[in-house]
Parts: sequence; C-alpha cells; structure tokens
Amino acid sequence: MVSKQLQRFYVFLVLLFLYAPIVVLIVFSFNASKSTANWSGFSLQWYVELFQDRQIMKALYYTLTVAVIASAAATVIGTFAAYGITNMQALPKRALQALNNIPILNPDIVTGVALLAMFTFINMPLGFVTMLLAHITFAIPFVILSVLPKFKQLPQDILEAAMDLGATPGYAFFKVILPEIMPGIVTGFLIAFTLSVDDFVISFFTTGGGVTNLSIEIYAMARRGIKPIINALSTLMFITVLVMMLIISLRMDKDAARKGEEETPLLPAPGAGSG
Repeated sequence: MVSKQLQRFYVFLVLLFLYAPIVVLIVFSFNASKSTANWSGFSLQWYVELFQDRQIMKALYYTLTVAVIASAAATVIGTFAAYGITNMQALPKRALQALNNIPILNPDIVTGVALLAMFTFINMPLGFVTMLLAHITFAIPFVILSVLPKFKQLPQDILEAAMDLGATPGYAFFKVILPEIMPGIVTGFLIAFTLSVDDFVISFFTTGGGVTNLSIEIYAMARRGIKPIINALSTLMFITVLVMMLIISLRMDKDAARKGEEETPLLPAPGAGSG
C-alpha cells in the first residue's frame, strides 16, 4: 500500500513539475496587469493586442507556413525512406539507420552552421526557401525513426501476398501497407511539426532579412523584455496542439477498436450444434 502511494506521489510530482509552468502561463495570460507576479484581475486585453501586433502575426504566419510545408514534405520523404530501408539487406540497413541517427544526436548549432555554409557555397539567398529547406532536412530523420518500427511490425510477406492476389506494387502499398503504418506516419508528422515550430538555432542561421519565426521574434523581444502578449500566444498554441492530440488519439482509438472487431472470430453460441 505504501509503495503504491509513493508511486502515485512521485507521478504527481513529475506532472506538477512539467505542467505547473504552463498553468501559470495560461493563468497570467488573462491578467490585467503586465506583471507576472501579481494578479490584477481578469482581462482579455493581451489577446486583443496579440492579434493587433503585426510583427507577431507576421512571425506566426511564417512559423505555421514553414511548419506545415516542412512537416508534410518530411513525412512523405521520411516514409518512403523508411520503406526503402526496411527492404534493404542487413548490413546496408544498419549503416543507414546509424547515419539517420547522427543528425538527431548532432547539436543544432552544428546543423545550422553546416546548412548556412552550404547555402552560402551554392550562392542561395537566405530567406524563406532556405529556412524551409533547413526544416525539412532536420525533420526527416525523426520521421524515419517514427515510421521504421511500424514497417518492422508488418509481416514480411504482406506485400507479396497482396501482389499474388492481383494488386500492383503501388496499389498494395497505398491500400495494404499504408493503413497499417499510419499511426507512425501521424506521429512522425506531429514530431516534425512540433520541432519546426519550436526551432530557433537552425532557423536563426538559415533565415534572411524580413523572414522570422516566433522563436527568433521572441528571442529579439527578450532583449527588451517579454510582453504579456507572448503568454496569450503561447496559450493559444498550447490549446491548439492539445486539441489536435486529443482528436488524433480518439481517432486512433476508434480505428484500433474497429480493427479489433474485424479480427474477432465469430464463435458459435454455447450449446449450438448439440443434439
């Protein structure tokens, strides 16, 4: 009994440590005062000022645009890359998996400087395109890492079985394999999206004048002092991500339940067939 209570208390402390700052941020986004130390009353003025701040809205536009495009592109590229790695021989497969882990473990500043050097070498002007390419580049390994386990869980002869039944390789992939690996694809997309929205170092090195995301904009504001509108913006982003996660989780639960119903054999009723 004591052990279970200690475990619950430990879990409570971990969750408190993780979510207490977010709760404080959400509460003070409705504070009438600029201070984050004193509560002066409920107010929506920071949300109103947030949507009136052109600089923040511009940074938010670039952030979401880059995140959506980069995540979608990285998901497509990473999924097919994981499919190719799965069908390789043992030695090349291990080598590519090791190479895929290097960018994940590599410090962001090294990746940012390397991409900056490459863009400078090929005389590509820094701006929206370079930041987009950079985000696609660092997101692909995370997508591969999310999709590979789903490919490994598939039966090895599932593609051949579908083709034996008359399906073309493309049709078999999209109708047989893709639905089975969809949870890994969705997870990879969400990870890529979150990393893109959160990224600062690589974006700082690969963007040009006039193109900033929220991380760069908040860093610039920090030198002058964080405005309360950042609390409002962070609250809206947190709620949006939370709603997305809940919708995806509910959808996955429904798909799993439906799949379980389809695979459950129809058993005869007790006593059926007895004379």
